[in-house]
Amino acid sequence: MENLLPAIPAKRYFTIGEVGELCAVKPHVLRYWEQEFTQLRPMKRRGNRRYYQHHEVLMIRRIRELLYDQGFTISGARNRLQELGELPGGSRVDSEPRSEEFQATDDAVHTVPENGLEPPLLFRYSPGHAWLDFRSELLEIREMLCTPD
Repeated sequence: MENLLPAIPAKRYFTIGEVGELCAVKPHVLRYWEQEFTQLRPMKRRGNRRYYQHHEVLMIRRIRELLYDQGFTISGARNRLQELGELPGGSRVDSEPRSEEFQATDDAVHTVPENGLEPPLLFRYSPGHAWLDFRSELLEIREMLCTPD
């Protein structure tokens, strides 16, 4: 069934309406799934408007596949995702919590400006190892700039 779904555009953030169209799920169902699946945590801004990222759209498609195509119940799908420790793209959920410093940096990147425009290209990243490599490079550059000659 996923083959019948439209391709996900190369955007940083998606509204609940856009996600509904991309995943063939109504917005009220997405809001309900947020309560049932802890993996779904869209960013909320002014007026509780939800902004989903690419990895969350993939997760919603996976949940949809489990529920609609494979016939899982909500609790069965939740258990299945927890068993697999799944994230979109086949990667695994990290078992160790992120440091406080990393969380603060990550939170800063996940904000949507008040004007609703996407953040500069520098702050667009895909979750995972690429982000960690990028972050370590930035820390090295900061150290070089702050070190007196």
